[in-house]
Order: sequence, then structure tokens, then C-alpha cells
Amino acid sequence: MTNVRTEHESTHAEAFYFQKQAQTQTQMVFILEDGERIEGYIEWYDRNAIKVRNHTRTLIYKSSIKYLYKANENQTRF
Repeated sequence: MTNVRTEHESTHAEAFYFQKQAQTQTQMVFILEDGERIEGYIEWYDRNAIKVRNHTRTLIYKSSIKYLYKANENQTRF
């Protein structure tokens, strides 16, 4: 049986990015597949989900994220 890894799992780039944003408490904006917009700070993350802290705590499944960016970045709509 062959162990198949996706690119982000083998390079750990995704984990490094989330870890850096969580440690520096960078405010992030998450745009979900259904168009919902969630802002907050990454509290923790794992393989399938991200816990975001804002006025409440929100658990977001990674599969529901369309894209994300730092809140202080000027973002044009896709």
C-alpha cells in the first residue's frame, strides 16, 4: 500500500502559514464557499479544521473555505 500525500502535507507549507498567523495573532478574513465572511484570529488548527477567535469562537472546516487573507491586506473580490 502506497502512502499518498498531497503537496501541502508533504511540504508542511500550510501548517507553517497557520502556525505563523496564530503566533503573531494576525487578524484573518475567511471567505467560505457559501459566501459567508468570518474575521478573527487563528486560535488553533488541525488537518481538517481551524478554530477562529473573534467575538465568539468559531470552528471552520477547511473544506468549506473558498479563500482567506490577512485582514490588513487590500483584497480584491474574485
